[in-house]
Amino acid sequence: MDKIVFRKFIIDSKTFWTMFFGLGFFILVGFLCSHYMETEGHYVTGMNNQIVWGLPHIFAVLLIVIASGVLNIASISSVFDKKLYKPLAPLSALLAMAFLISGLAILVLDLGRPDRLIVAMTTYNFKSIFAWNIFLYSGFAAVLGLYIWTMLDRNVNRFSRPAGIFAFTWRIILTTGTGSIFGFLISREAYGTAILAPLFIIMSLLYGTVVYYLILRTINYFQKTLVSEEIISNLRKLTILFLFANLYFLVLYHVTNLYIAKHQAFEKFILLDGGVYTFAFWFGQVIIGLILPIYFLLSDKKKSESSMIKSTFLILIGSFIAMYVIIIAGQAYPLKIFTNYEILESSFFDNVVHSYIPSIYEFGLGLGGIALSLIIVLVGVANLDFLPTIIKGHKPEDKTDSVSQ
Repeated sequence: MDKIVFRKFIIDSKTFWTMFFGLGFFILVGFLCSHYMETEGHYVTGMNNQIVWGLPHIFAVLLIVIASGVLNIASISSVFDKKLYKPLAPLSALLAMAFLISGLAILVLDLGRPDRLIVAMTTYNFKSIFAWNIFLYSGFAAVLGLYIWTMLDRNVNRFSRPAGIFAFTWRIILTTGTGSIFGFLISREAYGTAILAPLFIIMSLLYGTVVYYLILRTINYFQKTLVSEEIISNLRKLTILFLFANLYFLVLYHVTNLYIAKHQAFEKFILLDGGVYTFAFWFGQVIIGLILPIYFLLSDKKKSESSMIKSTFLILIGSFIAMYVIIIAGQAYPLKIFTNYEILESSFFDNVVHSYIPSIYEFGLGLGGIALSLIIVLVGVANLDFLPTIIKGHKPEDKTDSVSQ
């Protein structure tokens, strides 16, 4: 009788160590970039008094959003009891843990004084969403660890569904908190609206699904794992659904801003005359990240793998540009300090659209964070039984594999 068993990632040692040291090189580059920015000061970056959140924050927020969304597969299997996804759930939780750690690592290393994190962890201002996120992020890591344990250890496997439901609830709250970082900033005309919270949730669902698909396909290239046509078809349908949902909430966000009088000037800026920011929004976030993937997926009647892979890469490019538009363009637009007054001249760059050119050190730190997430996944799948495999004629007495229940 055929059985689904969980196994480690088995590849030849040369390929493993090449991948390990290759990713380790980028992690080292990221650490050195962070160390240089810490010792020299943030003046070596493109950030300034106007653009205080730069490229590292784009990488960090995107990785945290992906960490929440990549748990989709595990959530579908546990919360909605879809048996098709149950064998894929452990890998889903591992990816969530890896991307969360890497996103938080970038944030810590970008502080300039990472030791100041101790103050944030011991002194709380609960009127600030940042204080709440300390609990949300660290709590999510603990919940994921518990969830992975219940899935991999057969002795506590009966608790995997309650743990999955708890993890699903926590990830929704976490992504709401991440979106609320911007939604609660009422002083910025680009932000200050509750619609950003559900927009971030939908973005996480889309980005997490395609990242999971890409990593699953990459693992399957080296070692055959459970990638059936039914699974790929379902991931394709989920991607299309989340693309349309993302487009809907993006339109709703801008319609809401157009309805709010004080946000109308920003909407004109971002939609019409924002220069590079307008181009990034329309060509990058909308066309590359949403319209083209929808076109490729819906126009491919044969539902070939190539259209899904093309759409996946386009969505990932669009996700980075979307974060650029939200974070950088939102800060670049002039901060309106005095209501009903127009500032004609100021030495503090008031009433001026701010420019931002990221430095190579910020980019290096971001790449190091991505490499950190991938090396965690590599080490995890190489040492623990995360990968589902169909065994033909598997005998129950075989103790070498963890059999899916």
